[in-house]
Amino acid sequence: MDPDDSDYFVQREILDAERLDEVAQKGTRSSKPTAAERLKDSFRCSASRLGLAVLARVPVLGWLPRYAVRENLLGDVISGCSVAVMHLPQGLAYASLAGLRPVFGLYTSFYPVLVYFLFGTSRHISIGTFAVTSIMVGSVVQRLAPDAGPAANGTNQTAGDADALDADRVRVAASFAVLTGLVQILLGAVRFGFMVTYLSGPMIRAYTTGSAVLVCVSQLKDIFGVRPSRFTGPLSAVYTLIDICRLLPETNLAQLLVSAVALVALVVIKEINACYRTKLPLPVPVELLLIIAATLAAHFGSLNVNYGVSVVGEIPSGLRAPLAPDATLFTQMMGDALAVAVVSYTITISLAKTFALKHSYKVDSNQELVALGLSNAVGGCFLCYPVTASMSRTLVQETTGARTQVAGIFSSVILLVAILELGPLFENLPKAILAAIVIVNLKGMFMQAVDVRMLWRTNKADLLVWLVTFTSTVLLNLDLGLAVSVGFAMFTLILRMQRPQYSILGHVSGTDLYLDTDTYKEAKEITGIKIFRSSTTINYTNAEMFVDALQDKSGIDFGKLLLAKRKQEAALKSEQEKEKKTQKTGVELLSSGTFTFKEFNREELSERPRSQNADTGRHGDYTINQTSSHCDEEAVRSDTHSIVLDLSATSFVDTVSVNTLKNIFSNLGQIQLNVYLAGCQGKSDAARQSPGRARFSRTRALKRCLGLSSVLSVEPQRLTHNDKMISPPHASFRQRASWSSWRLLVSSPSPSQRAGCSSRFTTPCFLF
Repeated sequence: MDPDDSDYFVQREILDAERLDEVAQKGTRSSKPTAAERLKDSFRCSASRLGLAVLARVPVLGWLPRYAVRENLLGDVISGCSVAVMHLPQGLAYASLAGLRPVFGLYTSFYPVLVYFLFGTSRHISIGTFAVTSIMVGSVVQRLAPDAGPAANGTNQTAGDADALDADRVRVAASFAVLTGLVQILLGAVRFGFMVTYLSGPMIRAYTTGSAVLVCVSQLKDIFGVRPSRFTGPLSAVYTLIDICRLLPETNLAQLLVSAVALVALVVIKEINACYRTKLPLPVPVELLLIIAATLAAHFGSLNVNYGVSVVGEIPSGLRAPLAPDATLFTQMMGDALAVAVVSYTITISLAKTFALKHSYKVDSNQELVALGLSNAVGGCFLCYPVTASMSRTLVQETTGARTQVAGIFSSVILLVAILELGPLFENLPKAILAAIVIVNLKGMFMQAVDVRMLWRTNKADLLVWLVTFTSTVLLNLDLGLAVSVGFAMFTLILRMQRPQYSILGHVSGTDLYLDTDTYKEAKEITGIKIFRSSTTINYTNAEMFVDALQDKSGIDFGKLLLAKRKQEAALKSEQEKEKKTQKTGVELLSSGTFTFKEFNREELSERPRSQNADTGRHGDYTINQTSSHCDEEAVRSDTHSIVLDLSATSFVDTVSVNTLKNIFSNLGQIQLNVYLAGCQGKSDAARQSPGRARFSRTRALKRCLGLSSVLSVEPQRLTHNDKMISPPHASFRQRASWSSWRLLVSSPSPSQRAGCSSRFTTPCFLF
């Protein structure tokens, strides 16, 4: 119905907070146990509780006894072999990013996989080496175990010095892995897995894209066969790139040719794998084939001796003894460990949730954090560096038929054979091949740059986060880049919370919709009612802006109206005092016989119009007397009698927002405007009811201003009684010719009272 029509009926009972509690029989005590009860319950122990706790902490005990051999074994075997073929070249290649010898990449691909098999909850992700975490480890290793410079006599370092440097770097990387694992275990123990929600998708994608740029820059020296200086800290990538450009005339052409052939072969065959993935039973293991072919060519062609092509060098066979971490280094790498812990967990849980959703099972975020931490902590004791899940290996593991983490066991068995027997066979492998493998595997990260175009069209704020994250990561390096990225993302979030969308809602004729009147032409304001909505929660950051927007959108200036009222009250008080003084003077004159009653009556009549005129500036629309200024008369529209605050977007309230609402009620109450809260959520209601918390009102009257589904009822002021509020069964707004005397309904009117109310008609009541 048109909101300007005289009647608007709601064919159901409109419930306020108090009436809803009565109808729905709200319980006096929450069914959720208190903190004390939960703490007490945590100390209870029984065989069943112990069993559940063990199964929760060691998930393999839950699913392995029920492992379906016929359905799952073949797929897990094929998948494990396929992933092992990828682990071998990636482990050799990514170890160089961490500043370690290739064999330590194989260790990192072996031990952590076994640990994750026991404690992980994802069935498909592949734990091991990854470019981003490898280069983050490399920055720590280079800082704490830098390259040794030339000796005092100008000669290069000896073989003994190189071995000592390698041992020192292994000690740093292994200790760093243990510390990273301990941080992740601690975060998982306190159930801090939700922290990943504060890292937005655009930020993570920009961070990994920036990391890909750093990885690519670090591999250029092996592509061109040059030896640039090693830089650390902010702008190190820029300095490295400048130094490589300076050394381009010294490029080893043979090594550049090997790199070019490897890059072309990798790109072409990977594209073939992508185009025919539905027709090929297994993807072509181009990386492994390339490593074998390049090793054979380098061995029989003596590329290192004849053409100076850099090769991997000695790869010892067998497993090394465990090494205790160096705890003295922990204080120097704590910040880096936290950064790697967060980044590796974010990548891992993102992949785990993606494939869990695809295959209809659940992963435990906190248990994944613990599992990743145990993988790093245990792996660090066996000379591994921090690990994470790899997108490329996970895709292969899932597409080749993996059903469980048993695939990881078969992958580890093949890697164990390679570590024990095949390591020395790859000593002549050119480093250019490993660099080409690393760069080509970054394709997926570089393709994320298309996000810029998409975000430009959809969300400029997320685009700004993407650009700042990418730029800070490339220029400031991974540790500082992550800190700047998280800080800027939180800053933009706070800014968006401080600048929500405010609107006045209007009714769309023929529907039950209430939409923004500035956006929708058919949304018409309800006569006499301003429905004000904020698009976000009211809190201390935007409470003042909420009040300013309410005044601006509704056209009601609280300050001017209150000032006008005070002026009116002062004028009325002055007139009353003057009248009392006149009456007192008249009485004194009458008593003294110098002033007749007829003269006094004429004088009193001459003063009465001014007093009556002062009384006309009454409450409701604030029609001020003739002494008021023109701006005061326009401070509020004369037909506005009620304001509805739509709090459906408010999920919680703090002390500042509670005080803001109280001030709104107080200010508008002084100028006789009715205020109603509609769409209050459970959190807001809980804050209002809970003892010891900020409470909006302790009175029953203001509780009735909280509408769960609609606006409450108002009645003529003369129907009030004893400050009690009981709405009629079908509440609505009722208005008189002059609405200035309206206030909240404080009693249910009797039939006789209703009959005595003249000039009434019903105006629209809106619903949420």
